[in-house]
Order: sequence, then C-alpha cells, then structure tokens
Amino acid sequence: MICIVWQKRTLRRSSQARRWGFCYALAVHAEQFVYPALNAPLIEAYDQAYESAYILLHPFVRVPEALAWKATRQYPDDAQILSQGRKCRWAEAARGAGIRNCAQMSQALLTSIGAIDECLRDYESRDALQRYLQAEPVWMPTEGRFEPLLQADLLDAFESAGYEELVFVPEFPATDPPRRISVNALKNRETEFPTRGSLVAPDARFLFTVDWDSFFTLFYGPRLLVDEVVKARGLEGFYAEKETEHFWFNWKMGCATVTVAPEGWTAL
Repeated sequence: MICIVWQKRTLRRSSQARRWGFCYALAVHAEQFVYPALNAPLIEAYDQAYESAYILLHPFVRVPEALAWKATRQYPDDAQILSQGRKCRWAEAARGAGIRNCAQMSQALLTSIGAIDECLRDYESRDALQRYLQAEPVWMPTEGRFEPLLQADLLDAFESAGYEELVFVPEFPATDPPRRISVNALKNRETEFPTRGSLVAPDARFLFTVDWDSFFTLFYGPRLLVDEVVKARGLEGFYAEKETEHFWFNWKMGCATVTVAPEGWTAL
C-alpha cells in the first residue's frame, strides 16, 4: 500500500511554497485519489484539499491527409497520433462545425458515443461535428483515457515541479494496486502510459485524473501551479466554479468559458 503524506506545515520559507501556496495537513492513502463523485461539485473532491480544479479539454487530433477519415475510414492508432498527429483546439473545431461553445461541444461529443440520457442529447450538434470531421483531416479525441497528445504535457508538469516519480492510482485500486512510476520511463516510452485513473505527485501537491466517457482530464492543485502549467504548455480548458460538477456541459448551459485564447469562442 502506498501512503501519500501532506506535510503539516506552511513551508513559508520555500520559494516553491510561496509561488504555489501549498499548505494542507492530511495523511491519506493513495487509493483515495480515485476520480471524484459524479454528483457533487468538483472542487469539493478529496476533502476540499485542493484550491482549484481545472477542466483540461482533450484536443482533437489533426493528421496528414493520408490519415484523414476520407482516406482511411479508420481511427489512427496511438503510434500514429504521437508521431504524425498534432493538437486541434476545441475552439478551432467549434468554429468549423458551427458550435457555439465548449459546453455544446461536450454535449455533441457525448451524444456521438451515446454517453448521456436521451433527453440531454444534441443530435443537431453531433451531426454538425460529424460533417466537419469527415470533411477535414481531424479526428475527435477518444473518451475516457489520458489523451496521447496530452501525455507530454502531463509529464512536463511533474518534471517542472521537480518530481522524478509519480503515483499512478488505477481506476479500481482495490484489485489493481497503486504504484510509483518513473517520469523519465514514461517520457522515453520505456513504461506504457496508463490508460485512465489518477496521476498524483508523490506528496499529493497536485494530480490529474480521468474517467470513463470523458473528453477532459481534471487537474487539481494550487491555483498558481495550475496557472503556470496551463500557460507554459498552452493547454485549453477552464476552471471549475463552486457548483461545477462532472456533467458540466449541462450546468447553466453555455456558461463554460475557455481560459486559454478565449477569443476563439467569442468569435463564433
């Protein structure tokens, strides 16, 4: 059993602590870092230990014409995505499909895989998105996993914070125990990147977690740290507010905004 300990002190003399504002007093088992409850505000997860929760949108995948739907009718494999794919922002895909905002885009994606109740589905937006994806060399992200085009960004967050290892908490830790993994081994592809679950800093300062049927990864941590990572890596997403839950696309529809390059949405 892996035990993660949050030190019971403020660390005021540490330059990192001043930047990140990290101070929590709690010792918990790694097994407690599974994905948050679906029916409660995201910011309340993990005993409200984290200052912020950032909803990191999984990018669409732009590929060469030879890998486009028109050419192959087959979704590229991870090796092709990593070697030939590049990120396509939700804002760009939304403009192309005529979708208003990321809440509607999430609804279209979830409708396309049948992951939400019939009363919540938006078939018009789904069909508009499908037409765009069939016309352009762009594929939608795959749901419920650490998206390949984001893996380098996630690892950079740990490296930049000075961690040589991370703690991987699987989706079902009771049968698949948490384990420490070398960040460098993941970066060099010596160790297979986890599919889904949680990636936690050894001292629990921050974490990433992803769930089934989700086209986003949650990034929990001190606001300054999260800001630094988001800006340094050019990530697309938005911060959860007090009432934002897992099914945020249906929370005050249209309220979700993008914190990186928001002009991409207002231009629609």
